[in-house]
Amino acid sequence: MEPYPHTYTAEASGAFSGPVTVAAPDLAAFSSEAARQFGGPGNAWSPEMLLIAALADCYVFTFRAVSAAAMFGWRKLECRAEGLLEKRDRLAQFTHITVQAALTLAPGADAARARRLLRQADRGCLIANSLKAGRALEIRIIQAPAAADGSHPPSEAPAR
Repeated sequence: MEPYPHTYTAEASGAFSGPVTVAAPDLAAFSSEAARQFGGPGNAWSPEMLLIAALADCYVFTFRAVSAAAMFGWRKLECRAEGLLEKRDRLAQFTHITVQAALTLAPGADAARARRLLRQADRGCLIANSLKAGRALEIRIIQAPAAADGSHPPSEAPAR
């Protein structure tokens, strides 16, 4: 990791109506539209969905880093984020975000330790920490069934 501070740059451009092109250096550009709730078509990424997707994405990456530092093996993390947009003091803003984390563990892995690491990732997610919305974390631990031969998949580090 590079030392702080980090700078991130993105650009957006559009005409009076229609899609907006979003771009960043060295990345493919893509189109976004207004959310359906704001009169958009509802079949394209919107700024609101991009923000909530960034939070879910950041949570997965943060958990990867936390679990690697703890030398804790796992199989799969599915993260769903849901943001509540409301009007407060005549300003539209996300007031609450719920993150639902479903973590699949190897047979016999320490579920209590997994929960602690998932909570640690929630506290460390830089996107979530940059928002003033209230947050909730819902955790679901799934213990994978043991393989018939007792082996581990090659990509899975054993839990300590």
